[in-house]
Amino acid sequence: MKSALPVLLSLSAGYVDTAGFLALQGLFTAHVTGNFVTLGAALAFGSSGVLAKLLALPVFCIVVVLTRLFEYALEQRGLPVFRSLLTAEFGLLVVGGLSAIAFGPFHDGDGWRAIVTGMVLVSAMAIQNGAHRVHLASAPPSTLMTGTTTQIMIDVADLMHGGPADKTAAAKGRLARMSANVAAFALGCGVAAGLYVWIGTWCFVLPPVLLALARFTPQSAPSAG
Repeated sequence: MKSALPVLLSLSAGYVDTAGFLALQGLFTAHVTGNFVTLGAALAFGSSGVLAKLLALPVFCIVVVLTRLFEYALEQRGLPVFRSLLTAEFGLLVVGGLSAIAFGPFHDGDGWRAIVTGMVLVSAMAIQNGAHRVHLASAPPSTLMTGTTTQIMIDVADLMHGGPADKTAAAKGRLARMSANVAAFALGCGVAAGLYVWIGTWCFVLPPVLLALARFTPQSAPSAG
């Protein structure tokens, strides 16, 4: 199924973002710009996690740059690019998950264990964002749902209004793809919240499993980028 990979990545991103938010004192690991909001809240209420929220964006940016340079190096050596990036993300999710299980729950978001765990997970999501933008450019983003939701509502309005058959068909196809991504992201959020309440930081076992499934989808094959 052609859309399986973007949907799996959206499911994983929603899961990791929610699990990270709950375990790491309000740190967004995928939607890193959201940390500006939680940083303001942490400063206003004197809660912990300020340093991690300050570090999240620069760490994210540095990893995206390194990811792109890594892609060029892989291309020069004739190695599979996209699957290699997914493998790197898988490795970071394993390390981040083991760290969360070993050191969590994190009552102090500014402790070095919480910061290291958070930055490892931020790095994993940075790789996913960079890889998605380059190799799945035609698919809806897997970590940011605001723009996707806006487009869904525009397509709904266009279909209600009516128009040429070709534009209507394109809107229906786009609506189906984007709705699947938003639903997968929301499902990931819900499952992560439920499992965190049930089993705590052991919920971080699931993200590497999702990435392993994503890595072996046909769309991630070397011929696909």
